[in-house]
Amino acid sequence: MSKKKKKYYTVWKGHHTGVFESWEDCKAQIKDFQGAQYKSFVTFDAAKKALKGSYKDYIGKSKKFTSELSEAQLKKIGQPNYNSVSVDAASSGNPGIMEYRGVDTKTKKQLFIQGPFPEGTNNIGEFLALVHGLAFLKQHNSDRILYTDSKIAMSWVRKKTCNTKLPRNEKNAKLFELVDRGVKWLNENTYTTTIVKWETKAWGEIPADFGRK
Repeated sequence: MSKKKKKYYTVWKGHHTGVFESWEDCKAQIKDFQGAQYKSFVTFDAAKKALKGSYKDYIGKSKKFTSELSEAQLKKIGQPNYNSVSVDAASSGNPGIMEYRGVDTKTKKQLFIQGPFPEGTNNIGEFLALVHGLAFLKQHNSDRILYTDSKIAMSWVRKKTCNTKLPRNEKNAKLFELVDRGVKWLNENTYTTTIVKWETKAWGEIPADFGRK
């Protein structure tokens, strides 16, 4: 059995900041901290170096992507429409600490972010991100399209419901307040925004990805 590689966690914003040597120690710093900023690294030196820099310099950064699809497949899919907003969610555990955000697809400029929430799922985050994106674009009277890499979230938005099996409790009460508001918004509003599936196999991770993999 292969040994799991050790990770080091940089916390820029949390109850305490610094480099932590276990996920449990990192989680203690970001739990119930609004706007927490953190990321994992494979070496202590990399984590320590990151701490001296800015969170924005590391979040969403990933290795250069090379698609494994054929030229014919790539040609058929085409290129992303950069007149768009991309949304994504990240969950450490299922359920676990969850957050979501939306960015400008071309520049990766962050347009909105929510969380971290102490107990959520990736599917809930993807759903909320889509609804938030729809409301954001409608508020700004924008004709941009909206990208997501979640077929489940697209289905839930289409059905105007959040079909999660996560039980409600005191720990996730604030999250479900957002879910209820999201469902209410979908049922009370119309929108012209086109929601499009992000082609991960052709284009790499969606620009709103948190880059913590």
